[in-house]
Amino acid sequence: MFIDRVKLKIKAGTGGNGIVSFRREKYQPLGGPYGGDGGNGGNIVFIVDTNKSTLLDLHYKKHLKADDGVNGRTKKMTGARGEDNILLVPQGTIVKDLATQTVIADLVHPGQSAIIARGGR
Repeated sequence: MFIDRVKLKIKAGTGGNGIVSFRREKYQPLGGPYGGDGGNGGNIVFIVDTNKSTLLDLHYKKHLKADDGVNGRTKKMTGARGEDNILLVPQGTIVKDLATQTVIADLVHPGQSAIIARGGR
């Protein structure tokens, strides 16, 4: 079966929450802030694969979501970054915003990649 048009709902990962923490040690009565930042959310990335000729793989995936970032921790530990959701598409794929009909990406070169949705910070 040859599929050349698919409609997808895409959501990038949200960033992790930072943590409010203060340094507490025996000889540091006013240690100051000691919390870490949350990790960045994952991106949705399309990459051109010359071995693909149809969008059949994406036809059955109606919702695409990247992983969320992990929350920060104490001792200034930054949360882990969310995993990117990488999808292989055929050469000549055009990605449009359905609401505004604006072209987000025109993927024509082999190996070309485009971040369709950027993860949160």
